[in-house]
This record gives sequence, C-alpha cells and structure tokens, in this order.
Amino acid sequence: MVIKKLKLYTPRIREQTRFYSEVLGLGIQKTSVSEFTFKIGDSLMTMIEKREAKPYHFAINIPANKAEEALNWIKSRVAVLKDGHNEIQKFEAWNAKSIYFYDKDKNIVELIARKNLNNDKEQEFESCQFLELSEIGLVTNHIEQQFDVLNKTAKMTIFDGTFERFCAIGDEKGLFICIDPSKKDWYPNGDKPFSSDFEIEFMERDIPYKAPFKKGILTFL
Repeated sequence: MVIKKLKLYTPRIREQTRFYSEVLGLGIQKTSVSEFTFKIGDSLMTMIEKREAKPYHFAINIPANKAEEALNWIKSRVAVLKDGHNEIQKFEAWNAKSIYFYDKDKNIVELIARKNLNNDKEQEFESCQFLELSEIGLVTNHIEQQFDVLNKTAKMTIFDGTFERFCAIGDEKGLFICIDPSKKDWYPNGDKPFSSDFEIEFMERDIPYKAPFKKGILTFL
C-alpha cells in the first residue's frame, strides 16, 4: 500500500501547525484558520480542527541506514519515547528500527527504518528524508471485520499478527495497524488507543482507493 493522503483531526490546530512546520521543518502546502496540509516525502497529511479529536498513531518511513542519525536529529527537537532505557526500538521480525515521539496532540509519531526496503541515503539526515507515511493506527474491537473489508475491496493481506489483538495489514510501504483497545495499548508508553476518525487515500496494486474511518467503521468511497 502506498499512502498518498491522510486526513486527521486536531483540537490544537495552531500548535500543530507550528510543530510540524517549525520543529520538524516540514513544508506546509496549504493552510487556513481550521486546517493545514504538509508534505511528508511522497505523502500529504492534512490536519483539520475538531475540538473533540483524540490522539492517533502513525508512522513515517525513513532511509534504512538512518535510524541512529534520525535519533540524534529528533532528540535535538523533541523528547523521545523510550522502552526502558532504549531510545531506538528494534523489531527483528520486521527487520526494522523505530523511534517514537509525541506531537502537540500526543499523537504517537514513529520514524521507522525498514532494511527490506533497501532505501539507504548518503546525505546527512534531515526532514527531507521523511520518505512517506507508512502506517496509520486503526483502533477497533472487530479486527477481522476490518480485514475482510480491506481484503475484499483492495485485496490487502496480513503482514503480521492475528485477529485477536493486533494485526498489521498491507506491506512495508504502507500498513493499517489494527489493534483491539480492550486487549492492547499503544507501544512504547502504553497509551490508551482511541478509535479516532480519519480519511485515507492510497494506492494498492496500482489502483487508487479512498476510505474514511468514521465511528469505528472503515468504508470505501
């Protein structure tokens, strides 16, 4: 799955605009009083003001050889979320390393370096090496039903996990991270998962899809 556009909601539109533009140094493509859009490599993310919005989890692919550099870069800007004393989290089964931090909404943002993508870069790490959005958390008590929708409509398959508590659906370029909030919390800090509305546009097998997730249900337009 290639994530082209992602729309999230925020109760702190001004703070988030400053965070992504000034702290992370991402280019703002469009801005207004109630929303802004910024570029993350080949993806676009829009944040829209909504007072009752709850936190999300999403991930950004970075070059496979840049986890250590990315850690030093992000630590100069924001506190890193740790697992014990570990600032870089290693996922042997995924052949990947991740760094986690909060934005102003306490969204859990993940920078993930996936060795299998063979996307090494030589230049010094900076925000222009945010390659694309690669994950969005989908919180649901009905993981199997959500998988059935994705599989039947877009022929997406399970990357890792089961229907019991955690299931990553898609591939290393793009994943829906489905978790059951009654059985699992967000890693690494144990944050409570919220079934927060979002809208995603993505490509799967060269076919474009648009899918809103509203009130805990993913549908296709």
